[in-house]
Amino acid sequence: MKVVLTRDVKGIGRAHETVEAKDGHALNFLIPQKLAVPATTGALKQAEGRRAAAEAKRAVGEKLVVERLAALADGRIVLKKKANEQGHLYDAVDAKELAEAAQLPEDAIRLGKPLKELGTFEVPVAAGETFGKFTVAIEAE
Repeated sequence: MKVVLTRDVKGIGRAHETVEAKDGHALNFLIPQKLAVPATTGALKQAEGRRAAAEAKRAVGEKLVVERLAALADGRIVLKKKANEQGHLYDAVDAKELAEAAQLPEDAIRLGKPLKELGTFEVPVAAGETFGKFTVAIEAE
C-alpha cells in the first residue's frame, strides 16, 4: 500500500515522502498513529507542497546558522548563573537557553547533556550539511 508519511518514521522514511508499506503495517499502525495518510492524488499534491516549504525553511535555517557561526567564531557568549561555592549551577544550562543566547534555532544545538558547572565549554552546532561550534562561558552571578 502506498502512503505519504506525515512525520519521519525510523526505518521507513522521512516526512512528506511517498513510500510503499505492507498493508497491515499501514492500516494498523501508520495511519491510526497519524504517521501516514493513504497516497491519494490530493495527499500527494499536499505532500509535494509541504516538502517544498520544508526545503525552503531548511535552506534559510542553514544560511542563518552559517552567518551566526561566522559571527560567533572570534568571540564567546557569557552567561551569568547562580552557583554554589563548589561551582555547581543551581539551574542547568540547556540547549534552549544556549539557542536563545546564540540566536540560533534550538534544533541546531547538539548538546549531549545540560551544562551544570561553571567554566568555558565548546557547544557543537549542526544544521543540515553545516557543522560548527561556538564557545560559551558560564560565570557566577
